[in-house]
Amino acid sequence: MNALAPPPVRLAPAEAPLVLMLSAAHPPDDIRVVRKEGAALAAAGWRVRHLAPARDAMPAAVAGVAIEGFARRPGWAGRLAALPGLARRAAASGAAVIHASEPDAWFAALWAGWRSGARVVLDVHEHYPSRLDSRLARPLRPLARAALRLACRLAGRAADAVVVAKDGLAEDFAGAPRLVAVRNYAMPGAAAPRRHAAGPLTLVHAGAMGRSRGWPALLEAMALGPPEDRLRLIGRFTDGSETEFLARAAALGLADRIERLPWLPHPEAMARLAEGDIALVLFQPGEENHRLALPHKLFDAMQAWLPVIAPAFATEVAGIVAATGCGMLVDSADPEAIAAAIEALRDPDRRAALGAAGQRAATTRFGWAGEAARLVGLYRALAPLPVHAPGGVPAP
Repeated sequence: MNALAPPPVRLAPAEAPLVLMLSAAHPPDDIRVVRKEGAALAAAGWRVRHLAPARDAMPAAVAGVAIEGFARRPGWAGRLAALPGLARRAAASGAAVIHASEPDAWFAALWAGWRSGARVVLDVHEHYPSRLDSRLARPLRPLARAALRLACRLAGRAADAVVVAKDGLAEDFAGAPRLVAVRNYAMPGAAAPRRHAAGPLTLVHAGAMGRSRGWPALLEAMALGPPEDRLRLIGRFTDGSETEFLARAAALGLADRIERLPWLPHPEAMARLAEGDIALVLFQPGEENHRLALPHKLFDAMQAWLPVIAPAFATEVAGIVAATGCGMLVDSADPEAIAAAIEALRDPDRRAALGAAGQRAATTRFGWAGEAARLVGLYRALAPLPVHAPGGVPAP
């Protein structure tokens, strides 16, 4: 399989407006922030910089986006302590637009925009009013949701624009000056068709893993299937449950059937994903963000010509799977339902047909090009390019 082809990179002229992508937690080469949004703006002619938490061996640039790191301590305490410095750096950056990607970064951007005169764009990736549900007693959740929804609306109204990563997030930002959907659809790719064959299956789960991402049900489902099938995990556990996962896998006799790979650069992760037979998206019910999820891993699987097993309750994911015919929808909390779907996909011809349907959809209806054009259109209104710059148009 060929790695995803990066968008064409144009060197923006020095007088082109600077867009500062501001992240309090996202990695320096984040798929949405850098490889999709930042790369689209850089290709259209803006100067783009991503200011993100520093990591070892950070690249100087990714897809035309300059990468700059800042030091912070881990955890929420570290994020909050870093905010004043982050806001000061954003204000001093000379950016025409500050594009912030998490709630704490939103408020740093709003303060920096007030100080510097920069335009501010809030990028909304999740359903934030429900983020405290799992930490609060049920009677307190409606009050917490109402307070967080009010904070979202006030932030949206103070910004110049709000960009939402999926359709179900827009209602919490009613009253924003501009509200634009820029969905997490598939980046352009050049994947060779997957040649599905009979025999044992390799199941692949890419991205963050944890209990709420379905490993308990997945392990039980594997225990119901033939011992030749294998599981490949690409990514890391994000909820501290890795030790429990390993213990349960050993108890079920699955330890030697599981391959664990670390978090990989996206092109490499795509190559290892494409070696599998079935991709897994197993969000568990009970979280609003899971119901509204629109994960990169779904589109990565579609680009890799792999059929997907996905949760029927997840509105956005289920709608795409049903519309494209790229996989099977199951009760992701039911091991027997997952095992039955795996068994139904043991037929290589069926896997090939579903994989081909997903790949077609990823390059057409659910491709990134239309989303990128919508983002570029917003930026032409917020920070017009010089007429002679790539993508520049005369001012009205």
